[in-house]
Amino acid sequence: METAMNAGSTKEFDDLLKKKKKSKKKADALRVFPLFLMMLPGLIYLVCNNYLPMFGILIAFKKVDFSIGILKSPWVGLKNFEFLFATKDATTMIRNTLLYNIVWIALGTVIAIFIALCMAEIANRPIAKVIQPVICFPSMVSAVILSYIVYGFLSTTYGFINNGILGGAKINFYATAKYWPLILTIVHFWQSSGQSSIIYMASIGGIDKGLYESARIDGATKMKQIVYITLPLLRPMIILMLLMAVGKIFNSDFGMFYQVPLNSGLIYSTTQTIDTYVYRALLEMNNVGMSSAASVFQAILGFILVVVSNAVVRKVDSDSALF
Repeated sequence: METAMNAGSTKEFDDLLKKKKKSKKKADALRVFPLFLMMLPGLIYLVCNNYLPMFGILIAFKKVDFSIGILKSPWVGLKNFEFLFATKDATTMIRNTLLYNIVWIALGTVIAIFIALCMAEIANRPIAKVIQPVICFPSMVSAVILSYIVYGFLSTTYGFINNGILGGAKINFYATAKYWPLILTIVHFWQSSGQSSIIYMASIGGIDKGLYESARIDGATKMKQIVYITLPLLRPMIILMLLMAVGKIFNSDFGMFYQVPLNSGLIYSTTQTIDTYVYRALLEMNNVGMSSAASVFQAILGFILVVVSNAVVRKVDSDSALF
């Protein structure tokens, strides 16, 4: 009898415990429900923008016939990839894409950090409220407007460089390929350096100010504070940004490389990249499969480079690795 009563009490206790757990789970779910609602728009955007389009990878391996649809279009294997390497321009466009990105990643990191360090020194001054919008404004300029700005400098007839700096010289920049690596590099840094420096400004702003105060008490100059405090603490962010940049090393800013040189065929040797070549090929041949193959090629190589670069970083400094 006593055993039965104990068993009944134990069952009641277990039921009560289960009810409490359920009520706690329900309360927790209600508590975090608003957070899930806040996350929902971003999650929907992520799925629609980053995952659903992956279905399009099929196009890279098919000869697309829109009359029968993508799924029923015939498979062509790797033939769509051949046009990237079968053309005489293959070496030029891959070389240009890689060299521009390597130079821009290296110099861009240095310039962005330099701007961030300068802005950190004047962060508490009224002039900072003027300088920050000014250096970030170029990143909001569209490629079309940018091309007109550059044309205002480079025009043979009315350009500021020919008529102002060179005193009436008639250099046809849009027909001379050798000038464009420097021109595009200057334009790129003018447009992107301000925006690239923002993340470093934020990282510098998060550094404990007590470290700088201690360094000043010990007699450290401003340069020593930068070398021994700021840069070491910025290293994880620098590595992260470099790894992300390496993933896009086979991509190029299509708007800049297509619009700024005004699509001049005489300077393709220094302005043609994978993206502009694919666009021109798409216009001429109307082959969507070839265009998709180029994107897949860029994505796969970028992924491999990120994995390899991250492995190297993990060997050297595991705490700074991306994964």
